[in-house]
Amino acid sequence: MSVRILIVDDDKSFRFLMEEALKKENYDVVAVSSGEEALEIFQKEKFDVVTLDIKMPGMDGFEVLSHMKKINPEQSIVIITAYGAQKIAIEAVKKGAYDYFTKPFDVDQLRLVMQRAIDRNRLNSENKKLKAQLDKTYSFSEIIGNSGKILEVFEVIKKVSGTDVTVLIQGESGTGKELVARAIHYNSTRKDAAFIKINCAAIPEGVLESELFGHEKGAFTDASFKKIGRFEIANHGTIFLDEIGDMSLSTQAKVLRVLQEKEFERVGSTQSVKVDVRIVTATNKDLFRCVKDGEFREDLYYRINVVSLNLPALRERREDIPLLFEYFIQKFNKELNKSIHHISVETMELLMKYAWPGNIRELENVLQRAVVLAEKDIITNNELPFYIRCLDEGIKMKTETIDFSKSLMDTVKEITDDVEKQVILKALNKTNWNRTETAKILKISRKSLFNKMKKCNLLEEEEP
Repeated sequence: MSVRILIVDDDKSFRFLMEEALKKENYDVVAVSSGEEALEIFQKEKFDVVTLDIKMPGMDGFEVLSHMKKINPEQSIVIITAYGAQKIAIEAVKKGAYDYFTKPFDVDQLRLVMQRAIDRNRLNSENKKLKAQLDKTYSFSEIIGNSGKILEVFEVIKKVSGTDVTVLIQGESGTGKELVARAIHYNSTRKDAAFIKINCAAIPEGVLESELFGHEKGAFTDASFKKIGRFEIANHGTIFLDEIGDMSLSTQAKVLRVLQEKEFERVGSTQSVKVDVRIVTATNKDLFRCVKDGEFREDLYYRINVVSLNLPALRERREDIPLLFEYFIQKFNKELNKSIHHISVETMELLMKYAWPGNIRELENVLQRAVVLAEKDIITNNELPFYIRCLDEGIKMKTETIDFSKSLMDTVKEITDDVEKQVILKALNKTNWNRTETAKILKISRKSLFNKMKKCNLLEEEEP
């Protein structure tokens, strides 16, 4: 659907320029000349953004702003002021306006202000959808399992959700750390406010500080407009700092200040911004070791680690695999319009035996693939990735001729090394010894594949 914008300004030439500029951005624009006319149409129609002049004959902008906010408290309203009248605009922002710009307007500035207002609407809409799905989705229903280890996780979530303590979620990649963070938020008193997540490892260090705390216009070379950071957006809600172990020491110091003083400065500003935010963090690193190695601040470690929640790897709760299978099969049946209802005994045994280095995320991907490939209503070994099938075949082959004269440790190592070599060989043959493609299939780096081939004496093998 197109974005609808209402322009309210008594200056005919200015209205025309605004209308033309916004139509070039493919917005659906309605322009009116008075506050009275604006309110009349506002009560009948919906608009994504309203641009509102403050000084108009009859009903002025402040009155219109007040009435519109009573009709729709979440309406995005951008104030238009004359050059040099920023105090008036700031007063309007305090009374509920989202942003402002000055006359005569700059097209680039107008475009940025409109885009930020539209992005704000989208964020509000997403949060509304999440709230509507609260009981259905985040009452632990996506954290599947009944094993002792996962029930312990449920108990911790229940205990911490009603408090504002910081929580450190630790576990391997793919164990469901974000799901736990969401469950904590959506079962807390902050559930009606925003849940904002940010992956600290996915954002370059030079950008992360601006993402977290925002920046002022002109704070650095590319700062062409003021940016609101994630902490400010999460005010009264929860911010989830994923992979916090990858955050630099300098940014760690700024996060520590937010925890201690509940305030920060945007990049390029000297004015403090107060926030009331709950912080939940996660990492797949050993943060205690990082502290010892000088890679993570000790004071921040103890502040974020008031409650520590350790998520078990899937191999540590294999008894949950049948439940997870049922959950994902139902999910993918619905998404892919399939009707899978069964799994062969041999295939379930294989799923239970496999180590799942990628944890639940890997299981989900494997089952999605299986549902896509299945031709009947049953999942068999034929629908599983070949590296899982090969591993099982290799173990069966090696265990048929065990040499009991060796120690258990030596025997297991020999079997493991041989199985690894066989899997790598099968992968190499599948890709015609293309190492890049082989590394992708095995989900390892090309360098790791080279080292493993060297260890298994495969570099000297004749390539077909």
